[in-house]
Amino acid sequence: MAEGPHLNSTFPRPTFFILTGIPGLGGTQAWLTLVFGPMYLLALLGNGTLLALVQIDSTLQQPMFLLLATLAATDLGLATSIAPGLLAVMWLGPRPMPYGACLAQMFFVHALTAVESGVLLAMACDRAVAVGRPLHYPLLITKARVGYAALALALKAVAIVVPFPLLVARFEYFRAKTIDHAYCAHMAVVELVVGNTQANNLYGLALSLAVSGIDILGIAGSYGLIAHTVLRLPTWEARAKAFGTCSSHICVILAFYVPGLFSYLTHRFGRHTIPKPVHILLSNIYLLLPPALNPLIYGVRTKQIRDRLLETFTFRKSQL
Repeated sequence: MAEGPHLNSTFPRPTFFILTGIPGLGGTQAWLTLVFGPMYLLALLGNGTLLALVQIDSTLQQPMFLLLATLAATDLGLATSIAPGLLAVMWLGPRPMPYGACLAQMFFVHALTAVESGVLLAMACDRAVAVGRPLHYPLLITKARVGYAALALALKAVAIVVPFPLLVARFEYFRAKTIDHAYCAHMAVVELVVGNTQANNLYGLALSLAVSGIDILGIAGSYGLIAHTVLRLPTWEARAKAFGTCSSHICVILAFYVPGLFSYLTHRFGRHTIPKPVHILLSNIYLLLPPALNPLIYGVRTKQIRDRLLETFTFRKSQL
C-alpha cells in the first residue's frame, strides 16, 4: 500500500512513484477514459493523417504546410507523452512509474508544450508576412527557414526545460511516494520533496510567464499587423478573403491558450476556492484537447488539405 503525504515522515528518494489519477474520484474516473480515449485516438489519426498528406503531396510541401506538419508532430509527441499513462491510471487504478521515467515525462510534457507555443508564434509571423507582404512572401518565408525555425524552437525548449528535472533530482528525501495526479507534472512532484523548493517554484513561474507571455505578445503583434493591413483593403470581399487565410490559425490559438490560461489561473490563484480534482482535470484537458482539435480545424477549414483528403478517399473508392 502506498504511503500518504505525512509531514512527520520522510523517505529516501524512491525508485518509483505511484500515480493516482484524479484524487477523490476513485473507480468513477474509469468513465473519463470515454472522454480522453477518443481524444487521444483523434490526435493520433488526425495528426498522423496530416503528416502523411504533407509527406506524399508535393503541392503541400510549402512553408505554411511545413509549419503545420511541425505542429502536428509536436501534437503527436505531446499527446503520446501523457495519454497512455493517463488512460492506464484511469482504467486500471493507481499505477507505479519509475523515478527516471517520471523525470523524463516531466521533461517531454513541458518541452513539447513550449515547442507548441513557439510553433503557433511562427505560424502567426508566417500569416503576417503572407497578408502584409504577399509579393515578398516567397523570398522571406522559405522551406529552409522553416526548417531552421523548427530546429531553433526544439533547441530552445530543451535548454529552458532541462532545469525542471534537474531541480527535482537534487532532492534526496520525499514526504511520500504517491503523486495525486495523472502524470508527473513538475509542481505535483515538487509538493512531495523535503527541502527548500523556492528555486523550483520561482523557475516554474518565471518560465510560464516568459515563454507564454513572449509568444502571446508576438502573436498579438502579428495579428495587429494583419488587422492593420486588412482594414486598409478597399472592399469587404478582399478583407474577408485576407482574414479567411488566418481563421484556422486563430481557432488553433484559442484551442491552445484559452484552456491553458484557465488552467494556469485556477492553479495559481484559485487553489483555495477550486477543488484539486478540477485543477488536475483542467491540466489534462489542456494537454489533450489541442492535439485532438488542431487537425480537425485545419482539415475542415484549409481548402488544400480538405481537397487532398477528398481526392484520396475518392480515389480509393474508385479502386474498390
